[in-house]
Amino acid sequence: MTEAVFDRAAQPAAQPTPIPLRELLPWVVFGGLLLLLALYFVGAEQGATSLVPGMYVHEFVHDGRHLLGFPCH
Repeated sequence: MTEAVFDRAAQPAAQPTPIPLRELLPWVVFGGLLLLLALYFVGAEQGATSLVPGMYVHEFVHDGRHLLGFPCH
């Protein structure tokens, strides 16, 4: 039976290439805007600042609102 021996020093180690900030920045901004929108709907979507009429959004995010410490009633 033949055993193959691999010399790790003979093969260069794979180095991860860093993602340039120029390519990463638009995704970070987009993610931040999505998080701010979610924070608005969980924390402030009710009453005078409501964008959606009725209590549908309030009831949908009601438990998340309490979990994050936002008062709602």
